[in-house]
Amino acid sequence: MTLDRAAGLAETARALAAGEVTSRALVERTLARVEATQGDLNAFRIVRTRAALAEAEAADRELAAGIRRPLLGVPVAVKDDMDVAGEPTAFGCCGEFPPVAEDGEAVRRLRAAGAVIVGKTNTCEFGQWPFTEGPAFGATRNPWSPEHTPGGSSGGSAAAVAAGLVPAALGSDGAGSVRIPAAWTHLVGIKPQRGRISTWPRGESFQGITVNGTLARSVADAALLLDAASGNHARDPHRPPALDVSGAVGRDPGRLRIAFSLKPPFTAVPARLLPEVRARVVALAEHLAAAGHRVEEADPPYGRIGLTFVPRATAGIAERVGEAPFPALLDRRTRDAARLGRLLGGAPLRAARRAEAVLHRRIGAFFDSYDLVLAPTTAAPPPRIGALVELSGFATDRAMIAACPYAWPWNVLGWPGVNVPAGFTPDGLPVGAQLLGPANSEPLLVQVAAQLEAELRWSEKWPSPPVTVPSAAA
Repeated sequence: MTLDRAAGLAETARALAAGEVTSRALVERTLARVEATQGDLNAFRIVRTRAALAEAEAADRELAAGIRRPLLGVPVAVKDDMDVAGEPTAFGCCGEFPPVAEDGEAVRRLRAAGAVIVGKTNTCEFGQWPFTEGPAFGATRNPWSPEHTPGGSSGGSAAAVAAGLVPAALGSDGAGSVRIPAAWTHLVGIKPQRGRISTWPRGESFQGITVNGTLARSVADAALLLDAASGNHARDPHRPPALDVSGAVGRDPGRLRIAFSLKPPFTAVPARLLPEVRARVVALAEHLAAAGHRVEEADPPYGRIGLTFVPRATAGIAERVGEAPFPALLDRRTRDAARLGRLLGGAPLRAARRAEAVLHRRIGAFFDSYDLVLAPTTAAPPPRIGALVELSGFATDRAMIAACPYAWPWNVLGWPGVNVPAGFTPDGLPVGAQLLGPANSEPLLVQVAAQLEAELRWSEKWPSPPVTVPSAAA
C-alpha cells in the first residue's frame, strides 16, 4: 500500500499500526519532499536527515514488536523556537548556534507519543512579525502563491503542512503566530490555553503571551497533535486541567450562542477589514446560522487591552536579546523593540500583568451571554514577499497592525482560539476566521470547527502544482 500526501496525521498513524507502511519509507518520502521544495518553498531551517531515519528505524522495530503509541513512526515538524536535542535553536536569528542538550517539554512529549521529528521549520527573528523572512535563511514562501508570504511567525510550519511535506507541525502563537499563518495557508491552527502545551525550558514565553500550538489540514489532525504534545513540566507555572480534545471532534456541540465580531480591538493605528476578507468571514457566519446556531453581531469588551500587550511583548523581546549570542547581527527593529522592553520592564510590565485578572473578569462576563466568538483571523490576505522586510520599525508595526489586528487579545488573556479556513479571495489567496472561547474551551471550539469542516470539506483543496516525489511503499 502507498500513502499519498493527502494522508493526514491520524490516517498515517493508523496505516503504520496496521503494518500497511513502514516509518522508514514514510520518512524517506518526507525527506524527499523537503529536498524537492527547499530551494523554492524554504520551509525548513534544519532537516534532520540522518537522525530522522534512525528514529524511523527504531519506530519500525517497536511496531514489529507490537508496541503501539499514538504517533509511533509518524513524521512531523516543529518550529525553530523549540529545543530538539542535538540541534541548535536559532529562532530566526543569524549566526552559528550550539546544539542544545535536551528536548523541550513539548518535543519530549511528541517523542513519547512516538513521533519522528524530521526537522525544524523557519520563523522570523524571535517570532515578532507576520511574515517568515530574514537574512538568516531567506524567504519562506506560500504554497498557494509563491509570491506571497505564508505568514508568521510559524510560517515554516504552515508552509510545510500546506504543501503536504508533513501531515502536521507544531508552531507557537504570541500574537496570532499559529492562527495567522494557518489562515493564510488554508489550514486549521489551534492556539490552546496557556500551559496546555508546555513552553519549557521556559516556564513562560514572552511574559506568558506566547503558547505552543498545532497546524494541520483537518480539525481531527490538529487536535490529535495537540493531545500528543499536551502536558506539563514539573516546574511549569501554568498547569490547566487535562482535556481530551480529540475526543470532542465529531461530537454535536448543540445549539450555541455565537457572537459575530468584525470590529478590531483597540489599536494605536488604523485597521480596516478588507471587503474580500469580510465576505468570506460573513459566509462562515451564515453557515453557522444555517446549522442552527444563534449568531449575533456583538463585540467582546476589549477596552484598551493593547496597553497591556506592548509591555509584555517588548519585555519578552528584551529577554531574548539579552540571551542572544550575536546581538550585533540582530535586525535593527529587534534591537529597538528590546530597548523599549527594557524601559517598560518595571512598573509598566507589573501593571500589565496585574491587568490580566481584570480583563478575565470583564471579558469573561461576555461569555455569560455567548458560548464563543467568531471573528476574522486577519484583516487582509497575505502580503507579497518582501513587502515588510525592509520597513522601519514604526512602518512595520503600522503594516502589521493593519493586516493582523484581530488575533493578539487572546494571547493577553491566555485563552484558546482556533483558525478555520474561510476560503479564498478573488485572487486565489487563502483567508481564515477564528473561533474564540473562554478558558479551557478547546473541546467546544474543535466541535464547532469540525462541524464547519464536515460541510465545507476544506482539507480536500490543495495548492497547485503539487510536490511530486516517489510514493512510499510498505
